[in-house]
Amino acid sequence: MTDVPPLPADFRLRPDPGLGVLQEGRVLLGGTPYRLMRLTEPAVPVIGAWLDGKPVGERRAAGLLARRLVQAGMMHPVPPPDAPCPSVTVVVPVRDRVEQLARCLSGLSDGPEVIVVDDTSTRPDAVADVVWAAGARLVRRWVNGGPAAARNTGLAHATTELVAFVDSDCLPRPGWADALLPHFADPAVAAVAPRIVSDGSGSGLLARYEADCSALDMGPGESIVRPGSTVPYVPSAALIVRRAAMDSGFDETMRVGEDVDLVWRLAAAGHHVRYDPSVTVAHQHRTSPRSWLAQRVQYGTSAAPLAARHPGTLPAVSMAGWSATAWALALARRPVSGTLLTAGTTALLARKLADRCDTPWRTAARLSGGGTLRAGEQLGRTVSRAWWPIALPLAAAVPRWRLPLAAAAVAAPLIEYRRTRPTTAIVPWTALRLADDVAYSLGVWLGCVRQRAVEPLLPALWWRSTDGVSGPVPGRKPKP
Repeated sequence: MTDVPPLPADFRLRPDPGLGVLQEGRVLLGGTPYRLMRLTEPAVPVIGAWLDGKPVGERRAAGLLARRLVQAGMMHPVPPPDAPCPSVTVVVPVRDRVEQLARCLSGLSDGPEVIVVDDTSTRPDAVADVVWAAGARLVRRWVNGGPAAARNTGLAHATTELVAFVDSDCLPRPGWADALLPHFADPAVAAVAPRIVSDGSGSGLLARYEADCSALDMGPGESIVRPGSTVPYVPSAALIVRRAAMDSGFDETMRVGEDVDLVWRLAAAGHHVRYDPSVTVAHQHRTSPRSWLAQRVQYGTSAAPLAARHPGTLPAVSMAGWSATAWALALARRPVSGTLLTAGTTALLARKLADRCDTPWRTAARLSGGGTLRAGEQLGRTVSRAWWPIALPLAAAVPRWRLPLAAAAVAAPLIEYRRTRPTTAIVPWTALRLADDVAYSLGVWLGCVRQRAVEPLLPALWWRSTDGVSGPVPGRKPKP
């Protein structure tokens, strides 16, 4: 897909919670990356009508403008409730996990056809008994190929327009797929994912932590999915795809991160991938310390292969160079210099915004100052998530760096805790968050050694935003 079509006429638009409307509707501020968009006079009443709940309308120019706002992350598409829903087949890859498979299939019993792909289980008869008892269709692989190969086998046996992939350790509720299908009334949409939440099983600290911030849970905010977006990827634990857009399917050479690779290939081809957290699918998270840490290390090993397939999409951290310089000065115990640098960039940005909005200084402070604060959180997270093998020797060799580096590593989870308000107490939650990041980092370094790659360990700094206005752009580092 090279030319993305206009948004369908009967769709409506919902503004992103972070969208700012300035100068009586003539300027929009928001999206991912954060940008300022100045509207033409004819576009102002059109967008005003959309903000009032009106549909996109039949005019092609309006549909293309709506598509641009959706691509920018400033607004989100709302399909009509009576949109025609294409047919769908559910594919469940499995290797053993007999009890979990039975639970999963129980939630799919009243839906569309289900194909279970047995990826060379050690108990094939037990798997077959569960599949037949649920009235599903069984396809067996005679050579173990991993999740990607199993999903591709199911994809090859499906004949419907859409295919829903569901992992065997999920517990979908009846009707979960039907709630997502209206998104496919937009021909540009190639995949839609629900929010993955805890199934409530397990007890103890790790179970509560996983319920609060599982790596599979992409949060409460809807989003377009692509590198650099608020939601940069979605897991394939539960994912509905348009079969015609799948091309070669999942990359079978990847045992982990194959879902991130698929989503990024779809985005690179011009397709849209949507994340709709209004629909949830329960997942049985790992709550054993050993298996939990092993999973995090495994997730980290995907960074180097993904960086090789998608250059420039997976740096250790991405931010404005001015923000990085300001924080480097602060860590070097020169906070006054860092503050003056931020003030200077704010003044330059306000000057550029003078003819674009009524409140240039307030807007510049929001962009520059707020972006610098968020950049500090990102840098702190990166210390524990990617750079601690360098930070620890540095702190040991240079005493004056010990306190700043320790503060940076601890500050990031504390800020996240205050923002997300998890149910776990602050001290154990912070300790688990740091352990989560360190385990992931071990996997990143291991993958980089195997691939002889360094990109996932290096920062990506930019000095100019995509709309031509300099200033920090808030973002969130992907965590495949």
